[in-house]
Amino acid sequence: MNDNGYMKIALHLAEQGRGLTSPNPMVGAVVVKDNTVIGKGYHRKAGTPHAEIHALNEAGMGAHGSTLYVTLEPCSHRGRTLPCADFIIRSRVTRVVCAMQDPNPQVNGSGIRKLREAGIQVDVGVLENEARDLNRFFIKYITAKVPFVILKAAVTLDGRIATQTGDSKWITGKAARERGHQLRNVVDAILVGVNTVLADDPSLTTRLPGGGGRDPARIVLDTHLRTPLDARIIRNDSPARTFIFSGPDVQPERIRAYQERNVTVLVARKEASRIKFKQVLEDLGRMEMTSLLIEGGAQVHASALRAGVVDRVLFFVAPKIIGGGSKECIANLRVRRLADAVHLQSIRTEQIGDDVMIQGDVIKPDGLSSPVYAEQDSAEPRSV
Repeated sequence: MNDNGYMKIALHLAEQGRGLTSPNPMVGAVVVKDNTVIGKGYHRKAGTPHAEIHALNEAGMGAHGSTLYVTLEPCSHRGRTLPCADFIIRSRVTRVVCAMQDPNPQVNGSGIRKLREAGIQVDVGVLENEARDLNRFFIKYITAKVPFVILKAAVTLDGRIATQTGDSKWITGKAARERGHQLRNVVDAILVGVNTVLADDPSLTTRLPGGGGRDPARIVLDTHLRTPLDARIIRNDSPARTFIFSGPDVQPERIRAYQERNVTVLVARKEASRIKFKQVLEDLGRMEMTSLLIEGGAQVHASALRAGVVDRVLFFVAPKIIGGGSKECIANLRVRRLADAVHLQSIRTEQIGDDVMIQGDVIKPDGLSSPVYAEQDSAEPRSV
């Protein structure tokens, strides 16, 4: 087996930590000697030993003279755990193959440099694209200090999310809904606007077949604190925390009513009568949330797209048509030219039951000159 083959094993191992390692990256490691895998490991949870430690411990004394394959540059700084580079040097590994350099400013090549200074051969860039895609959340968070944002919706073929009476259960089939819960299981937070809470009273929990699953933190944009105190996101017994972003004009006694129910209320700045989306992301980044799933209504979706904070769009499209008068997925973006539309790249499609999942990454403009991304006024309501 060549370097690519062993790195594929390491990437597969890293995948086992999906949804469990935040705010750390997913990392897998394989120790190979005489064309035989003698040690394997992956990072299981932040604050616990890294993948390299697990793999080298499994290899034991056999690690002497071996090659270590790791999906991310070994760390060289003391954080919650000891530096992996030091452990690798003591294990007397003779070659290290990294898929990619760590973009973390605390590492960013220093781990590779340390290993080379110790006489270890280091090769970087084996299956780098696959490694970057694996840790898309971490890379965005560690470089921009804000979470990776996915805008997700279940829509009809004509782009509607509910009938004119508000009926939306269920637009997509069971398989697509299960996929949506799998997505909740791997993100740090899920966000809706208060109108979604008032209309649907969602729990925003993860419900996987057979039970289990990890609930993301629940985020509500609620300018005037209209979220009912008996809403499911407040009264259910999920271990996940609930955060409400309000405007600066709410009364302190109203905030205390939520605090008494273990809900954190964060006061956000407003622009044109709406909560500033970019501040929300900055606050979530300070709380070490690396990924955010937006499952709001038309106004929240439009606000996020206008603010330019969305990294990926993911639609589950059902083979149904509702027609005019029903509820649209995205409110007015004020796009006057097709050149100003939100453009996607790296498109992927997958049939899930009778539905089709379409996802793509948002092509960000060089600046904020596009009317889609500019913070502009609008005649439509902005309160979310």
